[in-house]
Amino acid sequence: MTKEKIERINELARKKKTGTLTEEELDEQMTLRAEYLASVRKNLREQLDAIEIVDN
Repeated sequence: MTKEKIERINELARKKKTGTLTEEELDEQMTLRAEYLASVRKNLREQLDAIEIVDN
């Protein structure tokens, strides 16, 4: 996820608080959020897969 996309997510969130999002912007926001969540899940999964349990 690029910094520009994260900034766009934040911009849309601020705009939503004022209640001025268009239908296209709502769709864009949902798409970007889904992409962000997929990225977070992927990174978490990679971190968990890299954990090695050592039993002494």
